[in-house]
Amino acid sequence: MIPEIRTPEEEAARIEAGRLLFAGDCQFFFAAQQLEKLPPALLPEIAFAGRSNVGKSTLVNALTGRNSLARASNTPGRTKQLNFFDLSGRLVLVDMPGYGYAQAERSVKEDWQGLMFEYLRGRPTLRRVILLLDSRIEIKESDLAVMGLLDRAAVTYQLVLTKADGPKPGALERKQEEVQALARKHPAAYPEIATTSSETGFGIAELRAELAGLAEE
Repeated sequence: MIPEIRTPEEEAARIEAGRLLFAGDCQFFFAAQQLEKLPPALLPEIAFAGRSNVGKSTLVNALTGRNSLARASNTPGRTKQLNFFDLSGRLVLVDMPGYGYAQAERSVKEDWQGLMFEYLRGRPTLRRVILLLDSRIEIKESDLAVMGLLDRAAVTYQLVLTKADGPKPGALERKQEEVQALARKHPAAYPEIATTSSETGFGIAELRAELAGLAEE
C-alpha cells in the first residue's frame, strides 16, 4: 500500500476533522475481563496496545485533551481488562492491558493473552490496533510476539512511537527508520508509522486526523 499524497488543503481539513472529533464528548462506558462480557459491537473501534508503561493511557488522554480519562497505573501490569470509551457517538477507543511485565502472575498473563487474541480475532467493529513502541528503548521480544499475534489475527495495526521528546533528533530518526522497516516486514501492519509525544503534543494532531478517518460519519 502506497501512502496517500495529499495537498496542504486536504491535510489541513483532515487535521481539523480530527480536532473536532476528539474535542467532543468522550466517556468511559464499559470494562471487560471476559470475552462473553464485551459490550455490543455498534461503533467502529480503535484499540491501543503496548508494553506496560509504554504510555497507552497517557496517549489516550493526550488525544482527547483530558488529564484523567484513561488512568495510568503506577504499578506496571496492573490493568487487566479492556476499557471502552465512547467518543462523540462516532468512535470507540479501547485501552488494552499492557504486556511484557515479567512480575505479572503466569495465570494473569495467560488470561490476558487469551482475552486479547479472542477480542482481536472476533470483534467485527475493530478497525485498527494502535501498537505503541517506546522511542527511547529497543524493540522487545514481547513487541515482536504481539506483532506476530496481530498478523495471525489478520487485524490491521499501526506502529506508533511514543515519548518522542526523549531521544535526540538523530536517535529518533534512526528509530523511525527501524520501525518503518519493521512495519514493511509484517503483512497486517499499516504502512505509515506515527511518532508522538504526549508531553509536547508532537504528532498528536496528525494521529487524531488518522483515527478520525475511521470514525462513523
